[in-house]
Amino acid sequence: AFVHDGKMTKREIRSITLAKLMSARGEVLWDIGTGCGSVSVEWMRAAPDAIAIGIDDKPKRLAMARENATALGTPKLRLIEGTAPAALEGLPQPDAIFIGGGLTHELAVRCRGTLGANGRLVANAVTLESEAILLRLHKEFGGELIRLQVARAEPVGPYRGWRAAMPVTQWSLLT
Repeated sequence: AFVHDGKMTKREIRSITLAKLMSARGEVLWDIGTGCGSVSVEWMRAAPDAIAIGIDDKPKRLAMARENATALGTPKLRLIEGTAPAALEGLPQPDAIFIGGGLTHELAVRCRGTLGANGRLVANAVTLESEAILLRLHKEFGGELIRLQVARAEPVGPYRGWRAAMPVTQWSLLT
């Protein structure tokens, strides 16, 4: 249902990500590297009055996120063009933060420090470089580090076989 450019948190990974973020009525999510807004939109749809703020440095992706928010019933999704951490200045304190793009060690440490009691931080990585950052964060702060792999049945000649999507490494932390 989402308009996207191929780079988005896929349905199965998104459901696990949202489970870790634990959307609740009236809570605030920062969605850093929001892309097409799939996590923000689902966050807002999961709980009445939930607030999501999507941050991305690519205007075309923000336009997709705006289109998705309107089409999927979350027109109050707030979108900010910019790069974190600078774009985080002046935002309301989050209850949860998702880092889906633009991951750096410094950004994750800053986000962790921004969360209050019972805050949730989730970061997904598909590249080896980002995965190395998650390994370091896990070593420093604990939390949970998991590898997610999804495969879909697709035609192989007259038969069907499994076609694997790129694995996603996910680090999550409850403060």
